Amino acid sequence: MKISYAARSLPKSGAIAVAVLQDRTLTPAAEELDKATGGAVRRALNAGGRFEGRKKQILEILAPAQVDNSRLILFGLGKSDELSELDVEAAGGEVLARLNALGETQATVVLDTLPGSPVDAVEMAARMGFGARLRAYRFDKYKTREKAEDKPTLEKLSIAVDDESKAKKRFDTLDKVADGVFLTRDLVSEPANVLYPESLAEECAKLEKLGVEVEVLDGKQMKKLGMGALLAVAQGSTREPRLVAMRWNGGKGKKTPLAIVGKGVCFDSGGISIKPAAGMEDMKWDMGGAGVTIGLMKALAGRKAKVNAVGVVGLVENMPSGAAYRPGDILTSMSGQTIEVLNTDAEGRLVLADALWYAQKTYEPETVIDLATLTGAIIVSLGSITAGVFSNDDELAESLTTAGKSVAEPLWRMPLGEDYDRDINTDAADMKNTGEGRSASSIVAAQFLQRFIQKDVKWAHLDIAGVTWSKKDKPTVPKGGTAFGVRLLDRLIADRYEG
Repeated sequence: MKISYAARSLPKSGAIAVAVLQDRTLTPAAEELDKATGGAVRRALNAGGRFEGRKKQILEILAPAQVDNSRLILFGLGKSDELSELDVEAAGGEVLARLNALGETQATVVLDTLPGSPVDAVEMAARMGFGARLRAYRFDKYKTREKAEDKPTLEKLSIAVDDESKAKKRFDTLDKVADGVFLTRDLVSEPANVLYPESLAEECAKLEKLGVEVEVLDGKQMKKLGMGALLAVAQGSTREPRLVAMRWNGGKGKKTPLAIVGKGVCFDSGGISIKPAAGMEDMKWDMGGAGVTIGLMKALAGRKAKVNAVGVVGLVENMPSGAAYRPGDILTSMSGQTIEVLNTDAEGRLVLADALWYAQKTYEPETVIDLATLTGAIIVSLGSITAGVFSNDDELAESLTTAGKSVAEPLWRMPLGEDYDRDINTDAADMKNTGEGRSASSIVAAQFLQRFIQKDVKWAHLDIAGVTWSKKDKPTVPKGGTAFGVRLLDRLIADRYEG
């Protein structure tokens, strides 16, 4: 589907979409369309029904005989003075979905600056296109017998607005973020027989075309660096591990103030502590944290972000075999700290332990943020809507939470503390990789990671286990891989490091 921008006018063909405000209040575009169609808009609104112009409401009308358009689409935006960018994005996604459901091939959305609205027409037009693009995502590369009626039909969406050149320029920036979101969705959707450590590292290398510096470490190089924790997780698989560093130098100077670190377990069987069969197929997306990190780097490079940042991903498979690591093993991490393994299914924190240490030792960032589908317990706590955030810095935690609200990727701060930290002490080594039973296991996992954060480094851990995959469609997030975290971190960087 192609999204384009045009000067504001009513189109002569295809479907036309215009906004209606709450209490069936017509916007200027809706008034103009009503006049052009001999009162068809007001007749439809006065006919009763539940459409009142509230947010997320849509009403379609067959175009009357005197016009050549196919349909009139009315979409609600609620109260003008309460309108947000997210509301417009959601409207873009919902309109796109409805147009496809109706079988339309081309459509135009006509927009105006609304009285009292905090979102002007230019931003509204950009966000409308952005929301439509996000909703248009499909992962269908393996479908060979899909029926025509199940495929999207919309080929062209035009957005008509005053000062279309400014709207197009603004959309182009958002479109680069969407590119990063789509890359992440693609990666987490790929099956593990296609996406494994070596092939995922190859996907990272493709970012070099955008100006990202990419370095790939293999098993021998990681062994030389002492990454005994990450390598232990990988040793049960025939797939070779990789650690990839992706550096974007868009800011001033050579210092890299921010490192993003992602867990990249391309398939997690649980290892010797094997998972139940039911639902194990979902573990293809246990590399969701790495996927977000890679997508973020594409977004930053695509929009030429004015920041120096590095993304580091540890890529492994956790498989059971005669070579697999075992409960009871004691591992020596890159930091020199030793870890007693009680459960081989608590593997993500082992991968992150070495990846976090490598990122800090190599790039000396002021701030480190890691993302991981780390614990099932965070799903019990927060469900599939909100991710958990743990941090040693109040300002960083607040900035992340604020960024999350602004892009509809909500975070909830979880506690850390010495009483939780004591749960991973053990007689046999410096620490163990699980706590006492299942109590507070998301917190205990975060405490484990914090032991690999160097003094004076600001750190946050995002447990995204519940939000990486969606089982239902949302306005701008089709079911499947969500890419939760790409937009959040892009907004954080824009506000905190570029602003």
